[in-house]
Amino acid sequence: MNRRVLAVAAFCFALVIGLLVILSSRRTSVEPEKPAAAPASTAPRAASPTASPDRPTAAPRPAARAAKPESSAPEPPVAEAPLESGTLRIDADVPKAQVFIDRQFVGTTPLTAENVKPGTHQVNVTAEGFDGIAQTIDVEPGPRDLTFRFREVRLDATLAVVHKHRMGSCQGRLVATADGIRYETADKDDAFTASLNDLEAFEVDYQDKNLRIKLRKGKQFDFTDPDGNADRLFVFHRDVEKARQRFAP
Repeated sequence: MNRRVLAVAAFCFALVIGLLVILSSRRTSVEPEKPAAAPASTAPRAASPTASPDRPTAAPRPAARAAKPESSAPEPPVAEAPLESGTLRIDADVPKAQVFIDRQFVGTTPLTAENVKPGTHQVNVTAEGFDGIAQTIDVEPGPRDLTFRFREVRLDATLAVVHKHRMGSCQGRLVATADGIRYETADKDDAFTASLNDLEAFEVDYQDKNLRIKLRKGKQFDFTDPDGNADRLFVFHRDVEKARQRFAP
């Protein structure tokens, strides 16, 4: 009896298990497969702004201004017309004298110096055996002639002196030009005028600070410098003696 009950119970349990398995397999085949979820975007979607009744809507930003075109380069200034240059025609009474303009050698006489800039210039002319000549000139547009005379005697010297008498002295001044030499003084007995060739003696003693002048067939004069400056006596004597040599027969 017990064995029969156990067998029936086992049969029923197996039957229930089998039914449960059949029902489970049917449910699995009937249910459709759910679609795979779309992958989430890595970039967050910007939320569309919504106007809030309590907050005023932001004004739209103005469009960016177009870049200003680069300014064109300034026009170069109009060059002023150059001044017309000058032309110097230079000659001398001594051939082949050397000519310098503003310390620049330009040639020997006679010569023509072209394209000389208008304005003030220094002209120096030298010749062997003669003192150099310097002249400041103002050059203007156009030609100009310059003649330098070396053989012409140029002398313009003045010296304040004291004439020593045997007893006493008098003051005055010596004036020497190409026309001659004269002694100007308030003492009319000592005043004289003579040509450069009429000087029988014309000597300077640097040590004694004395300038001696003796007129041909005339009086002798001993002059000193009022300040005892022998250099002034020496320079005056040198300049006059150069001119006297030009007049020497």
